Amino acid sequence: MTDEHLDRATLRELTIRFTDAFNRDDLAGVMAMMAEDAVYEEFTGTVSQGKPAIRAAFEPQFRGDFGKMRFETEDLFADAATGKALIRWVCRLETRRGPAAWRGLDILHFEDGLVKRKLTYAKAKVPLLGDHSRDDGEA
Repeated sequence: MTDEHLDRATLRELTIRFTDAFNRDDLAGVMAMMAEDAVYEEFTGTVSQGKPAIRAAFEPQFRGDFGKMRFETEDLFADAATGKALIRWVCRLETRRGPAAWRGLDILHFEDGLVKRKLTYAKAKVPLLGDHSRDDGEA
């Protein structure tokens, strides 16, 4: 059940805090914001349920297996009536092969101030190498 006490501003703040933890490489901070029985659906279709499984899914990213990864927010929408937020981002990577980037979004379902579901969608199956400026239109 959705926590009706989370207003739009609170949902936005929680979403920003969640994204900032990713950008600080703070796995403990990310996991502290996840519900015990949370579900994470990756853009590849892989589904992880529960904090231990989600932590395992996130560990390669936080170890730096893909290079230095940062999410730049492009749009953020919050719906207090449903307890959901949508954040559209550009993921920028610094890899041994050079810079990479792609666009995507997360739909976050909050319950009692925690992320209950994280649904990730992306516009690419793999990172796009090369220069992808913020005003280039489509990734």
